[in-house]
Amino acid sequence: MNNFADQLEQKIRETGNPSVMGLDPVLSYIPESILSACRKDFADPEAASGAALYEFNRRLIGSVAGLVPAVKPQLAYYEEYGPAGLAALRKTIQYAHQCGLLVIADGKRNDIGSTAQAYADAWLGQTRLVGGTEAPMFGADALTVNAWLGLDGIRPFFDLCRDQGKGVYILAHTSNPSAGDLQDLVLADGRPLYEALAEKIAVWGEELVGSCGYSSVGAVVGATWPQQATRLRELMPRALILVPGYGAQGATADDAACSFGNNGGGAIVNASRSLMLAWKKHQMDHEDFERAARLEAMRMKEDLNRALVKSGKKMI
Repeated sequence: MNNFADQLEQKIRETGNPSVMGLDPVLSYIPESILSACRKDFADPEAASGAALYEFNRRLIGSVAGLVPAVKPQLAYYEEYGPAGLAALRKTIQYAHQCGLLVIADGKRNDIGSTAQAYADAWLGQTRLVGGTEAPMFGADALTVNAWLGLDGIRPFFDLCRDQGKGVYILAHTSNPSAGDLQDLVLADGRPLYEALAEKIAVWGEELVGSCGYSSVGAVVGATWPQQATRLRELMPRALILVPGYGAQGATADDAACSFGNNGGGAIVNASRSLMLAWKKHQMDHEDFERAARLEAMRMKEDLNRALVKSGKKMI
């Protein structure tokens, strides 16, 4: 199976769960037992921080393996810690793969052609090393990108979708409060900007539609804007949609359901803080963060499937 959309849809069917766990760790989220162990093992604070990030992620991944189809590390939370953070990210991706999970790297990358190629190779492809060998540096399965520079800035990512079974999610309408400042601007023909972009995404993805009926060229559509999400699904019927905004940002499962296709597929809903900090919601000890994350992931799965049935879309 060499099409990312097919891989993801298969994982979603196997788990019955159209959700992805966001891995956006900060040190204050990590229980003291992990932090103290890392301080003991590493004299260098940077190395100790990187080790703590990885151990936290490793245990979170273990808690939801087999329950969710994928994880989504937000790259900024690792870049903040420099080389130690990026090393933790690389190990996190490798461990997620060992556990059978797909990995969506959330970096929103883009640039002119040659630089975009470097981004694509770094996160999805392989890098040529001294001596001529090639090796994957991070090896994610999919990457979020932006299309502000046009087609030549994202074509390198499409090439890896075609040749190596990778996926991309292009920012279409994001979940943040000021998303509409630019994305809702009205063009001369009366359409909002996000609709024009959606039409481009639909065309760009036509050649990468898998047997599941969805394309490896997808879109990021925030659940916090359900009216726009409904319209975007109409304009991009074959796009995989990554749905942020559920949980801590205030969107509900009913809002998220707007981004799914009529067959109940084609979308995956992210939750980060609501899973990483689930021990607070469930009034559990911080050291029980793994069990709390699994309980919340199970609740989220039920919530999303209920919303899909309510919306008249087939339950996964």
